[in-house]
Amino acid sequence: MDTCQEKKKLLLEMLAFATVDGQLSKKGYDFLFLIANELNFEKGGFIDLLSEELPSLPDNLKLARIKQFYQLILFFQNDGVLFKQDPELIIHIAITMGLDTEAIKVLIKKIKHSPNSIIPDDVLWNIFHDDSEY
Repeated sequence: MDTCQEKKKLLLEMLAFATVDGQLSKKGYDFLFLIANELNFEKGGFIDLLSEELPSLPDNLKLARIKQFYQLILFFQNDGVLFKQDPELIIHIAITMGLDTEAIKVLIKKIKHSPNSIIPDDVLWNIFHDDSEY
């Protein structure tokens, strides 16, 4: 990477991916700080990035993350019982993936009431994209 602007853009995008509910974990901060050092980004410059507006993630990446989480739920449900063993684990995974907890509850409810647990992509997108209960 040649220019300071390219480095800044890359770090801002990585910050956007690592930020969950407006919060950057210490682990995420430390990791991104190491990357910033490798890119020869000054410490003060990296810290200044934390106060900048983060770019929005492309919709296709958001949908891919939602679909991955949905597939994980289906995997946990392979015995026909959703969250029999580890409900906290599933919620924790969703949060670390940057997914909204209210949307997760709506998705779980939809899966439980769906006859075959299959939910189309557009419905998944609407659950996580809308502020309303889908």
